[in-house]
Amino acid sequence: MPARIYKPARNAMQSGTAKSRHWVLEFVSETRREVDPLMGWTSNEDTQAQVRLRFSTKEAALQYAKEHGIDAVVQEPHKRKTNIRPGGYGDNFATNRRQVWTH
Repeated sequence: MPARIYKPARNAMQSGTAKSRHWVLEFVSETRREVDPLMGWTSNEDTQAQVRLRFSTKEAALQYAKEHGIDAVVQEPHKRKTNIRPGGYGDNFATNRRQVWTH
């Protein structure tokens, strides 16, 4: 039963990092997905493919995989680009602004 351990990327539609702080252990499906002819939904007979376990650290996820005999592959997260400009849209409404801001 292979699995992968990774740190999910942040949502591209938001600037926050809410669901990208934890490490995820996700099982790899051993059977392929099939399309239901009536509804057009994709389904899978392997219920392990629906399981996602969250851990606070990569080491905790690896420890869990080792204890349960799960063959896990770790995918390291990509580094965020450093060309982020300081001060965003929210700084226009900060209470500690030194200048008057008007339209």
